Amino acid sequence: MFTRKGSGCVARLDAVEAEVLRDVLNEVMELVAEDLDRADPVVARLFPDFYPRDLETSGELHRYTDDDLKAAKLEQAGAVLGALPRGGGVVRLDEEEAETWLRALTDARLALGMRLDVRDDTNLEAEIDDAVLADPTSPRVQQLSVYAFLTLLQASLVEALAGY
Repeated sequence: MFTRKGSGCVARLDAVEAEVLRDVLNEVMELVAEDLDRADPVVARLFPDFYPRDLETSGELHRYTDDDLKAAKLEQAGAVLGALPRGGGVVRLDEEEAETWLRALTDARLALGMRLDVRDDTNLEAEIDDAVLADPTSPRVQQLSVYAFLTLLQASLVEALAGY
């Protein structure tokens, strides 16, 4: 996970961690690059309404801002993918790169969390335990584990940026 080294942040990702992060970010990029389906809860979370009580005004704002927001999300995910070492290795980020990573990790966690129905009050450890007890080979176990990894990676990057 990330630690502070001088003015930057450093992490060593093994091959599996790098590949998982690559897969998740590629999925986010595919979702964002498509025409946005407002009925999809993941799209709604990644591109929230500015005025939830005034959908007409929100719709107008989306018309003017979604292309820029999509471009930013694609650029951020692309920057992370570009910095990921093939087969694992060391990642070194300056503060600006770290902030880009934080935004991309947020998008990945939001997308996966919506698909898994993870909420702010979800006890992730208990959720993983329940999924393992139900069926240790289920896709949900793997998806929850990926979500936990993304959460730990993001938290370590926040702490590294803050100098902890």
